[in-house]
Amino acid sequence: MKNQRTITILTIIIAILSAFATLNGILSDEGPGNHTHTSVRGQEVEIHGKGIYRHMSADVAVQGIAQDYITLFAGIPLLLTGLLLSRRNNRRGRFILAGTSMYFFVTYLFYLTMGMYNALFLVYTALLACSFFHLLLVLLSFNQDELPGIFDRNTPVKFAGSFLLANVAAIGLLWLSVVVPPLVDGTIYPPSLQHYTTLIVQGLDLGLLLPAGFVSAILLLKRDPMGLLAGTTYLGFLSLLMAALLAKLAGMALTGVSVIPAIFIIPALWILATTSFIWMLGHARR
Repeated sequence: MKNQRTITILTIIIAILSAFATLNGILSDEGPGNHTHTSVRGQEVEIHGKGIYRHMSADVAVQGIAQDYITLFAGIPLLLTGLLLSRRNNRRGRFILAGTSMYFFVTYLFYLTMGMYNALFLVYTALLACSFFHLLLVLLSFNQDELPGIFDRNTPVKFAGSFLLANVAAIGLLWLSVVVPPLVDGTIYPPSLQHYTTLIVQGLDLGLLLPAGFVSAILLLKRDPMGLLAGTTYLGFLSLLMAALLAKLAGMALTGVSVIPAIFIIPALWILATTSFIWMLGHARR
């Protein structure tokens, strides 16, 4: 694998820093506890008031803690497993490494942009930088000419590509159902905006991640070499992300927050994403 030493160093740095960040998110609990805050738009927001996420709204802080568990107990082990396999020149391991690397990049992009400023700001910054270059180097380690030969003729490109398109449509419609109604009725600001400056998750999904998923799906359906790489990587990323979203929904439900309609959509997407990723890897030559 090209740039193996650099990729190994970045993997270790990401694993150490993310373990530190997630343990802080899970274990820190100093602070006065829940209290109410009035946003600049006059909305009453319940603030978490404890730990590293003390200035986050209560329901979003719970989501952050839930994702920390997934990152710590699934993301880091998968990252290290992908590294060990890829160091043995196992191509399936390299796809696992690429998908997991994308998960870390997206996770800490969101933490850095949406999370209220806290003591982990520089840790999030370092994680974003390391995961970005890690993802870039892992993707560049694939030779475009060898990609068509990695997967056999029975690779389920139609199933995987169709699922990615369905995922783009489902998540896109879900977020538009949050953004559009207030624009239509003139209230402008969705209740989920709370005391944040803008809808970071919806904005980055609609403007970056969903278009990337759409392009990956189209190229994968065409069995384009870049589609095989981008589509498989995206499926690996999506498998972890949907697991994190499931944990977030569970955390929100325990606090009494309504999780409809997401509770019907996310589990199905997680199952399909994981199935598609494993199926694609099953048809990749080691």
